Amino acid sequence: MPVRTRHCAAVAAALLAVGMAALPAVAAPDTPSAATAPRASQATTLTVTGEGTASAAPDLAIVTAGVEVTRATAEEALAAQSEAANALLAAAREEGVADKDVRTESLFLSAVHANADQPGEAPKVTGYQAAQTFSVKVRDLKRTGAVIQAMTDAAGDAARIHSIVFDVADLGALRSEARAAAHDDAHRKAVQYAELSGRKLGRLVSLEETGAGRRRPVAMSMESFGDAAGKVPVAPGEIDDSVSVTAVYELR
Repeated sequence: MPVRTRHCAAVAAALLAVGMAALPAVAAPDTPSAATAPRASQATTLTVTGEGTASAAPDLAIVTAGVEVTRATAEEALAAQSEAANALLAAAREEGVADKDVRTESLFLSAVHANADQPGEAPKVTGYQAAQTFSVKVRDLKRTGAVIQAMTDAAGDAARIHSIVFDVADLGALRSEARAAAHDDAHRKAVQYAELSGRKLGRLVSLEETGAGRRRPVAMSMESFGDAAGKVPVAPGEIDDSVSVTAVYELR
């Protein structure tokens, strides 16, 4: 009898194993992984450029003036050049030009040669030429003509007036106005594009100055004034400064 009991238990265990194998597998509930998790949406941005220009009347004249002499020897040329240059600078000071507004631009001494009499001969030195050039800032435009006249009178035949340019003394203020205009231009464009897109303009993400440049009046040679060199007028037109910016805004 014990043998039959063990046999029945073995059969029951086998049948249970077969029934469990026949049951369908139950899937584990899905859980989002790092690969399938939804990503945070990126903000939509709008990129625009802005241009700004500022203008101002010139309040400063820069005269390029100097002296030039030719003498038989280098020593004589340098002495004559120094005498003429001192006279020119003294005249500028008497007209109210400050020492800080005068700067030496060039100084040179060179031999003057004549063509050789015979082929193959070296050129002959006939003398020496000495010259010096200064930039002179005249901060009162109404005095520009008087300063030029005084310098040429003082230096006599050695005087040279090369050119005149006009500028503004405070370049920083002009640049600041151009930057403000460029920023406002970029913002206006951004507002318009946001409205056209049916969106609202969000925060400013970045702002970059991409370009800046000054357009100045062309330097005028003294020949352009003819006989009116002693009555130089104020330069026509204005001094311009321009700035370009690139701005990135969020759209909501």
